[in-house]
Amino acid sequence: MKLVDTHCHLDNEQFDTDRLEVIERIKEQLEFCVNIGYDLESSKKSLELAEKYDFIYAVIGVHPIDIAQYNEQTEKELETLGKNPKVLAIGEIGLDYHWMTEPKDVQQERFIKQLELAKRLNKPVVIHTRDAMEDTVNILKNHPEITGVIHCYPGSLETAKELIDRFYLGIGGTLTFKNAKKTVEVVKNIPLDRIVIETDCPYLTPEPFRGKRNEPIYVEYVAQKIAEIKEVSVEEVKEITTQNAKKLYGIV
Repeated sequence: MKLVDTHCHLDNEQFDTDRLEVIERIKEQLEFCVNIGYDLESSKKSLELAEKYDFIYAVIGVHPIDIAQYNEQTEKELETLGKNPKVLAIGEIGLDYHWMTEPKDVQQERFIKQLELAKRLNKPVVIHTRDAMEDTVNILKNHPEITGVIHCYPGSLETAKELIDRFYLGIGGTLTFKNAKKTVEVVKNIPLDRIVIETDCPYLTPEPFRGKRNEPIYVEYVAQKIAEIKEVSVEEVKEITTQNAKKLYGIV
């Protein structure tokens, strides 16, 4: 069984010099990967990649850091793009109170608009939340029909237990960091069938490559760490998390 990278950014400029080689490694070593948009332009690029390669899928949306650009025209364009079968979800959307490029009320309003877009398109969502977990959870509670994944899950075990009836937890390279005690606790205590593996490449590179550019095939190191924490085989982690990814994104 091959692994899946459920969250990557192959359109990022860090891949401009060797994107084809990175994509070839994905083809050889992974089941598939999911390229995530963060604004309208990157969403379009994500879909272009997905239409070019059968093992790449797209997610489209506007990240909370870029939410100033979200307006009626953006929403219309995203809704049109979202009807393409290679678009699996709406994301990455959510709240970011760390950078605070827009006030909380603006972020929340446009987060909700994108949740409603996902509902209209009957697609799951990819949630970004940073220093905003309480508000994120409260908004999601008000949209009980929405399912998806909490990307790079940053919360506590207690909050994870509240979310896993509807959401998968995205676990990436930060799990391998020495200061990842909270994430280790979550992985140890949450069922494997609620976890998906991601890279967020080119960011958050796992050990032993921390400090260098991340790429999708490095999900292998995340899988190894999950297996170590949960005291199961790497093969079991691959089998279950790949099936989880397919269920999350509706891939038959």
